[in-house]
Amino acid sequence: MRAAHRSDLPSFTNQDASGVWGDAALPPLRIVAVGDSSLTGPGIEDPADIFVSRLARSAADRYRVELISIGVGGSRVRDVIEGQLAEAVRLRPDLAVVSVVTNDAIRATPLARFRRDLDLILSRLEEVAAAVILLGMGDPGSVPRLPPTIRPFVTWQGRRFDAACVEVATRHPRIIKVNSRGRMTSAFWEDRSLFAGDLFHANGRGHGVFAEETRDAFEAALLMVERRRGASRATGCGLAAD
Repeated sequence: MRAAHRSDLPSFTNQDASGVWGDAALPPLRIVAVGDSSLTGPGIEDPADIFVSRLARSAADRYRVELISIGVGGSRVRDVIEGQLAEAVRLRPDLAVVSVVTNDAIRATPLARFRRDLDLILSRLEEVAAAVILLGMGDPGSVPRLPPTIRPFVTWQGRRFDAACVEVATRHPRIIKVNSRGRMTSAFWEDRSLFAGDLFHANGRGHGVFAEETRDAFEAALLMVERRRGASRATGCGLAAD
């Protein structure tokens, strides 16, 4: 409560990273992102700096990319199930991005419930998407806004919840789990200027770290999209976005 309600720090609104990029003559690529404020970029001056927007634009030389971000700041996995998942499935993405875990870890969602809910999200998205990118979690203990007394607890929570993401991802053949315990963790301890003015969310430079650390997973996901399209062409079944 003390960390969440600080009158000395600014509060930022959520933003929409959605957009369309690339020549209309290129093959279509629909990306749908579900999750929390990591997708809405509070404190970022330009929504184009949000990591999922950066990734989408990086493929615009190969595809007509349509990014639909339906993430909502503050979301936990249960919120994604209740408020975002049905729409994401209806949109039938070629590639889905799931970025939701921090609020569950900080607010101490029971780990068994988190695994169960995350498994449901991934299962539903895997039914319609050729690939699903799961970000997982870095170290929330690096967040400057948090009181030092609770940082060891949230660091411990970060390890537990990211391990749960890895565990759930291994059950699904089309899920690509991002390595969020490398540079995505260390950079925010080493450089506090990666945080926005609220000392909680990542700023544009911080999202640059997210994008770079997610890039390999993104490229692997695009290969899965192409393999699925190739298999569909071989069997005479076209695969296209609605």
